[in-house]
This record gives sequence, C-alpha cells and structure tokens, in this order.
Amino acid sequence: MTMQAPRFAALLALGLALAGCSADMEELQTWMNAEKTSARANVPPLLPPKKFLPQPYEAMGGVDPFSAQKLSVAVKQEASQPNSLLAAELNRRREPLEAYPLDSMSMVGSLTRQERRYALVKVDNLLYQVKTGDYLGQNFGLVKQISETAITLRELVQDATGDQVERITTLQLQEKGR
Repeated sequence: MTMQAPRFAALLALGLALAGCSADMEELQTWMNAEKTSARANVPPLLPPKKFLPQPYEAMGGVDPFSAQKLSVAVKQEASQPNSLLAAELNRRREPLEAYPLDSMSMVGSLTRQERRYALVKVDNLLYQVKTGDYLGQNFGLVKQISETAITLRELVQDATGDQVERITTLQLQEKGR
C-alpha cells in the first residue's frame, strides 16, 4: 500500500496539469477560428499568355557570312593593306635573342659603359649584354628603356580582332635564386 500512494499522487498531479492546459487550448482554438474567418486570400489574377506571332526569315537572299568568296575577299584586302607596325618588323633582320620567349629570359644586372646603360640578360645559362634599341622575345620586343631594376620593351601582339597592337612589357631584375 505504501508503494501505491506515490503513484496515486503522481497520477493526480498529471491529471490536474492536463486539466489546467485544457482551458488555454480552448482560448487558443477560439482565436484560430476567428483568424481563419477574417483572413482573405490576396492573389492577383494571372494574365493571359501573349500571342506568339512568328516572323518570316528574310535574310535568306542575303550574303552568307561564312562563304568562301567573302573570306577570300577579306584575306586579299588584308594582304594588300598590311599593318604598318608589323610590316616594318618583318622587313628587318632578326636578332639572336628573338629566338627565345621572354619568360625564358631573366635580367640579372645592369652596367653603364661610356655613359650608355646595358642590361645583363641570362638565357640558357648564357649572359648577353642588351642595349636600348635591341630586340628581345618572340613578339618583336624592342628595348625602349633600361634602368637598374628593369628593362622596358614595346611588343607587337595580336588583339582579339586580329590587328597588331603595341604592348608595353617590363623584364624585372631577378635577385638570387633563379
């Protein structure tokens, strides 16, 4: 009998707790019903679809942009009017350092002799003296200026449209380690 008293007390407490919650639930249910009746849907009506009107293809009689005839005319025109920058470069004698790409060269120093500055350029474990006016690299890189820490070049590169444009590039002095 002594064991049943605590059980009875626990069941009584649980019953009272559930009875206390039921009053709150009724109030909550009343509020929910009031909100349901006052809520209105606010959805705008859908627009009818636009009518599709097909357009006739009228370029059928025009010139085909990919025709061989149009391409040959463009090539002939380009050949008759070469880029003046590139034409001057193609007509001169190539220098030995133009056989190497610029990224395979490294400037390792500079010196001044008879008031003229020279850069020391290392290519394939060989050392070359470079002065203003010499050419470096495979993009017709003309040496424009030599400082103690860099060589400034003017290169001719092809842009997105195929035209040759000038680009200024610098070859920086490489400290120990390379």
